[in-house]
Amino acid sequence: MKKRSPFWALWGGPIVMGVLTTTGLLTALVSDTWGDWWSWVALGIPVGVMGWYGRPRAQVPTPPAKNPRASAAL
Repeated sequence: MKKRSPFWALWGGPIVMGVLTTTGLLTALVSDTWGDWWSWVALGIPVGVMGWYGRPRAQVPTPPAKNPRASAAL
């Protein structure tokens, strides 16, 4: 199995989002019919990804930390 490059692990997602956004904007400016559909898809995917990662998450309760000094003081 080939190891994934650290460059693509870090920059792969932003590059894909940038290419989608660029092609969507250019297609919206210069095309009709199929270009209108592609621009909606290409501009909608980054918005959906931002919505997915920007949604509020449920708070997971964390257990209280054990204090080693508390047991020594007793």
